[in-house]
Amino acid sequence: MLKGLGEKLEEKAMVSFLKRFDANPFKVKFKDNEYLIGEGEPTFTVDLKEPIPVSKLMESTSIALGEAYMDGTLVIEGDLYYALNHFLGQMDNFSTSGDVLSKLTHNPLTKKKQAEEVQSHYDIGNDFYKLWLDETMCYSCAYFKTPEDTLYQAQVNKVDRILEKLYLHEGDRLLDIGCGWGFLLIEAAKKYKIKGTGITLSHEQYDEFNRRIKDQHLEDYLTVKLMDYRDLPKSGLKFDRVVSVGMVEHVGRDNYQLFNDCVDAVLEEGGLFLLHFISGMHEKPGDAWMSKYIFPGGMLPSLREMITDMTEDNFHVQDVENLRMHYNMTLLEWDKNFRAQLDKVRTMFDERFIRMWDLYLNGCAAGFYTGMMDLHQILVTKGVNNKLPITRWY
Repeated sequence: MLKGLGEKLEEKAMVSFLKRFDANPFKVKFKDNEYLIGEGEPTFTVDLKEPIPVSKLMESTSIALGEAYMDGTLVIEGDLYYALNHFLGQMDNFSTSGDVLSKLTHNPLTKKKQAEEVQSHYDIGNDFYKLWLDETMCYSCAYFKTPEDTLYQAQVNKVDRILEKLYLHEGDRLLDIGCGWGFLLIEAAKKYKIKGTGITLSHEQYDEFNRRIKDQHLEDYLTVKLMDYRDLPKSGLKFDRVVSVGMVEHVGRDNYQLFNDCVDAVLEEGGLFLLHFISGMHEKPGDAWMSKYIFPGGMLPSLREMITDMTEDNFHVQDVENLRMHYNMTLLEWDKNFRAQLDKVRTMFDERFIRMWDLYLNGCAAGFYTGMMDLHQILVTKGVNNKLPITRWY
C-alpha cells in the first residue's frame, strides 16, 4: 500500500514538472493514466514505462529525459524531431544543478585528456560513420544551394565555398586544424594545387586520410599529422591560409584565446583564417546530456567572445556568415541515412546506443531549428591585407 502511494505521489510530481513545457499540447501516458499538457489537440505523446524521479528532473532535465529515452522507459509516440523541437524550444524551463554542469563541462586542460575526449567520439569506427555520412565523409554542416541538393552535393558546395573564401592560389600553404577524414584538403589540392597539412587527434581519421592521400596520389601535396593544436607554435610550420571546421567547440572556453594564439603563431602576415563553428547565443556551459554522452568536454563559443578573442591577435574580421538552417537540414539528412542503415548499425552497437545516436542527431537538428544554436563562419586576415577584392568574391 505504501509502495503504491509513493508511486502515485511520484507520478503526480513528474506530471506536474512536465506541465512547465505547455507551449504546445502533448499527452503524457503512465500506466493506465493519461494527462493532457497544454491546450488543444495533442501533437505527440510521451509514454513513460517507469516514473522519472523529480529529483533527477531537477538535477538535470536533459540527462533525466535523455537517459529515460535511451533506456526505452520513455517512448515518443509521434515524430521524435517534432517532440524535441517542442521541448528544446522551451529550454529555459530545463533545470540543471551547478554541480552536474561543473563535473561534465570541465575544460580539457591536458593534451592527454583532450585526446581521450576527441577519440571517444570520432574513433568509434570509420565503418560506422561511412554508413550515414555521404561519400565525402564530411562530418560538419553542409551548404544547400537549393532544397533539392543531395547531401553529397551540399557537402561539396560547403567545401567549395570555404575554399573560395580563403582566396587560394597555386602553391599556397594551407593548414586544416581538425581535418577530419580530409575531404577539404583533398579538394583544395585537386582544384588549387595547394600544399596542405591536416592535424587531428583521431587515429581513425588519421588512418583514413592517409589512405585517401595514397589512393589519390596526392603525396606531393598533402600530409596529415596526429597533433594537438597547442603544439603548432613550436612546430616551425608556417602557412598562408588556415581553416578549422567544427573543431574549436572541443577546446573549452578557457582555451579559446589560446587556440587563436596558436593560429596566429603559424599564419603569415596578411594571411587568411576561416573558422567554421557551432555557436551559442550566450556564454553558457552547454547541455549536460550532450556533454555526458556525445561530446565530453565540448562547449559552444558565442560569436561575440570568439570575435573578441580574435581581435587580441590582430585578426581583422572580413566577413561573418550564419548557416544555422543549413545545419538543421544536414542533421535531418544524417538521421535519415542513419535510420536507413539500422540493420547494419545493430551489428555494431546495442539498442541503447542506437536510441542515443538517434536522439543526438534529432536533438541537434531541433537545436538549430529553434535557434538554441547557430553555425557561424568567420573570415579574418592577420593584420591588414589590402590585396583582397573590395567586394565579396565568393
